[in-house]
Amino acid sequence: QVQLVESGGGSVQAGGSLRLSCAASRYSVNTGCMAWFRQGPEKEREGVVRMSYGGTITYLTDSVKGRFTISRDDAKNTLYLQMNSLKPEDTAMYYCAARSPYNACPRDASRYESWGQGIQVTVSS
Repeated sequence: QVQLVESGGGSVQAGGSLRLSCAASRYSVNTGCMAWFRQGPEKEREGVVRMSYGGTITYLTDSVKGRFTISRDDAKNTLYLQMNSLKPEDTAMYYCAARSPYNACPRDASRYESWGQGIQVTVSS
């Protein structure tokens, strides 16, 4: 069974930075589409950014473009989300998700088979 474990969340003031990590087990991050999703208080879950197994990056929300960067380290089998210039509206639980290997990279969260437990990011003004 695939395991995804997020780390790196926390509380930061507006304008600050955080880097989230998603360590994968029983799954190779360079074989499948992986994505970051988030769910803010009283908000629906939304896609943030995804990376295909070939390395193609697609931002799923315009509000993070230019501020958030997705990357992965194949040797460490870990996906990252570098978040800069954080805003209070970025406050949310952030989730790492993975699609089964060598499948198309979906936008819809329901098509990702594996999820991390989530990690809280809180940005204060």
